[in-house]
Amino acid sequence: MRIALGIEYAGNAFEGWQSQPHGRTVQDVIERALGIIADEPVRLHAAGRTDAGVHATAQVAHFDTGARRPVTAWVRGTNTWLPAGVAIRWAVEVDEGFHARYLARARSYRYLLYDAPVRPAVLAGRVGWFHLPLDVEKMATAAAQLCGEHDFSSFRATSCQARTPVRTVSEAHVRREGGIIVFDFSANGFLHHMVRNLVGALVMVGKGERAPQWLGELLAACERAKGASTFAPDGLYLCGVSYPQRWPLPEGGRIMTKPYFAVP
Repeated sequence: MRIALGIEYAGNAFEGWQSQPHGRTVQDVIERALGIIADEPVRLHAAGRTDAGVHATAQVAHFDTGARRPVTAWVRGTNTWLPAGVAIRWAVEVDEGFHARYLARARSYRYLLYDAPVRPAVLAGRVGWFHLPLDVEKMATAAAQLCGEHDFSSFRATSCQARTPVRTVSEAHVRREGGIIVFDFSANGFLHHMVRNLVGALVMVGKGERAPQWLGELLAACERAKGASTFAPDGLYLCGVSYPQRWPLPEGGRIMTKPYFAVP
C-alpha cells in the first residue's frame, strides 16, 4: 500500500528535511512516528528537500507499507507521536505509480520579509528581516524578468547537484501586505538556494543598490559570483506542489496552502 501525505512544519525546529544520522530532521521524526503506527520501518519520499530553517505548509511525501490502517490513523495517530513543530495535514491512499518527487509538475515557494529598523520578536524565525525600507515597486519590476525559461546559474548554490540549471518560472511576484513584503515564486523546479538567492538579489534592488534591469543582466551572465548573497532561510515556505489529476489528492492535485498567520 502506498500512502501520500500532506505535511506542515516549522523549519527552525529542525535541521532540514533530509534524514541525518543525528535524527533531528523532519524526515527522521515523521518516519519514527509513522513506524509506530505501522508497526514496521517506514521510508518517506518527499516532493522537495528543504534546508534547515525553511518551513513548509504544503510539503508532500509518500511511503509504502504492508500495514492496513484507516486514513485517520495516518493523520491523528501519527500526529500523536510528532513534536509540536510538525503535523500531518492529510493522508490519501494512492497507487504505486505515484511518486511525490518525480511526478511533481510544479512547486511554489513564498518568502515573507519584514523590513523595519528593529528585528521581529514574535515572528522571529518565521519571517526574514532587513533593517532598511525597501522599494516594492522596483522589486516587482525586477522580478517580472524571471518569468519564462532561463538558465538560473547565477542563482544556484555552488553545491547544487541538479543536472541542468534551466528552469521555467511561471510566477514571480512581489507585493507588500501591511508590514510584510511577500515574494511568490512558482516553477517546474527550483535549484538549491535558488529562491533565497533571488530574494537576496531583489533586496539589493529594493534598497537602491541595483537597478531593476540588473536581474535580467544576472540571468544572462550565468555566473553565481556576480549575484547577491544568499538570504536567510527564516521567511521561506514551501507552500504548493502540483501533480497530475490522476491521483485523488486534495484540490485535484494542486496542493496549495499559503502561510496563514501573516498574509492571505
